[in-house]
Amino acid sequence: MLMPRQKTPDLTLETLDHGTFDLTTDGSERGTVICFYRGLHCPICATYLTEFQKRVADFADRGVKTIAISSDGQERTRAMADKIGADTLRFAYDLPLAKAREWGLYISTSRGKTSIGIEEPALFAEPGLFMVTPEQTLYYGSVQTMPFVRPHFSELVGALDFAIKNNYPARGEYTGAV
Repeated sequence: MLMPRQKTPDLTLETLDHGTFDLTTDGSERGTVICFYRGLHCPICATYLTEFQKRVADFADRGVKTIAISSDGQERTRAMADKIGADTLRFAYDLPLAKAREWGLYISTSRGKTSIGIEEPALFAEPGLFMVTPEQTLYYGSVQTMPFVRPHFSELVGALDFAIKNNYPARGEYTGAV
């Protein structure tokens, strides 16, 4: 399990239009929001990423970079970016499933074609949403076992405003006996 205020796993992946994404050198004032999504086969992901795309400027105004990542290859990732009309949201692809596990993501097996007629990969990662500080420590994290009921980006932007104003620390950091 990833722990708040502790270093996250390294993450280096190719992006569609922005060269190599390297979390250790992403270089933002306040951090990076990383949205791991299931892949092109997931209609809920397309809706979710459309909302994320709409909030990229809100995060940027607060000194936070954004990226969407899946285990899909370049072609399927491009299809997802095109599908949602991404023009500012960065997309990375070819997330190794071993790396997904390092981030605490759940892995699912294919059930064939989805409701939109796209074949699921044999194995793929379920969603996760993280905010990582510029020092590469975990500030916020949410992982899910299926595509439903995800955190709202508008709420994360509002939470960021509160955290910035009040210098609010990452919580959930206690690892001692209970």
